[in-house]
Amino acid sequence: MRQIPSATVARLPAYVRALEALLADGCVTTSSDALADRSGTSPSLVRKDLSSLGSWGRRGVGYDTAHLREKLATVLGLTTQRRVVVVGVGHLGHALARYPGFADRGFTVVGLVDADPAVVGSVVAGLVVQPPERLGLLVERTAATIGIIATPAGPAQQVCDALVEAGVGGILTFAPRALRVPPEVDLRAVDVAAELAILAFHDRRRRHA
Repeated sequence: MRQIPSATVARLPAYVRALEALLADGCVTTSSDALADRSGTSPSLVRKDLSSLGSWGRRGVGYDTAHLREKLATVLGLTTQRRVVVVGVGHLGHALARYPGFADRGFTVVGLVDADPAVVGSVVAGLVVQPPERLGLLVERTAATIGIIATPAGPAQQVCDALVEAGVGGILTFAPRALRVPPEVDLRAVDVAAELAILAFHDRRRRHA
């Protein structure tokens, strides 16, 4: 696989969503202008990103919408089923376990783990919640390659370490703290509180302008 800039990779999911919306609207072909409008970027950046992946457009015609969506999904790895384990089955963990959008992107939640004895053994989205000591066996049995951390900040690093030891190659964390992983493991963080704080800052600045 050719080297793709990380900034380009970060924009590809938005292009896929834009293409799916265009397909839903019946657009057989599309342009960099339309993709830019739907994905919130610029036409020149769309053309640059897509040209770095391959020659999929035709001058004067544009892009075949379905073909481009398929190609981008392949580049992102969305055409292969990915198995996911969620650690932390509170309100967020419940929502993630039941989220229908995962299936649309090729992700399947195959395991749930929680440290609360009152939660262990309960059934959420058809899955029995397992205790932390069974995480390794769960990952091995389900062949999960991605872990989602939906715990409070306190135990998040310990959970992260356990997921790495279990053999997952990618981790998505919602815990509000920085985590450490070895170089061969990909870590993505979603800090909702931090994003809200940034919005609060800009809101305050507007009000006092």
